[in-house]
Amino acid sequence: MHGPALSGWLLVALCAATGAYCLLRTRVCEGAERRAAVGEAVMGFGMAAMALPAAVLTPPEWGWTVYAAVFGAAALHGLLAARHGGHHLHHLVGSLAMVYMAVAMAAPGAAGAHAGHTAGTAGGIPALTGGLLLYYVAYVLRSGARLVPVTATGGRGGDAARTAGGSGTGTAWAAVGGGGRAWASRPELAHACRLSMALAMLAMLVTL
Repeated sequence: MHGPALSGWLLVALCAATGAYCLLRTRVCEGAERRAAVGEAVMGFGMAAMALPAAVLTPPEWGWTVYAAVFGAAALHGLLAARHGGHHLHHLVGSLAMVYMAVAMAAPGAAGAHAGHTAGTAGGIPALTGGLLLYYVAYVLRSGARLVPVTATGGRGGDAARTAGGSGTGTAWAAVGGGGRAWASRPELAHACRLSMALAMLAMLVTL
């Protein structure tokens, strides 16, 4: 009986914590990295609000339209920035996924899915849902593989190896290793936040 509500609260806590950390990152990042952190914060808080159990908050019918409009604007911004590649493409996919879930939850008969996060009760399109699930499964596996060496190598030799590998993370990690940056700029925590949001997205997509 308490399973769906508990899973909803766990999603709320995970997404809200991720959004709060991304918001902190905006204070220590600059340029494209700061814009990415803003987008991730919006995504985290939006997912937290969407995951709230209906016993606590039942959105009005127009609420899903607001969700779709907000993340539709985020998707448009991501589309304009996607020419730069990198995380902008992932943000675009995430924003479109949020629009899709909002539209699916607004479909007739989908209220039960929000109330209990019960799989198969929302108005999703199986092929589209499956494609998004495959994308996020691949993203989770890739992000997890990237996260392991970042957290496992703390010495200068590991930093040099990652920098030489050309992943782009080693340079940022080396900068943090000098102790001159705040903890909010630690790259392995940023990776962990993106991984957490991808896992939360998977959990929400399986309800469609």
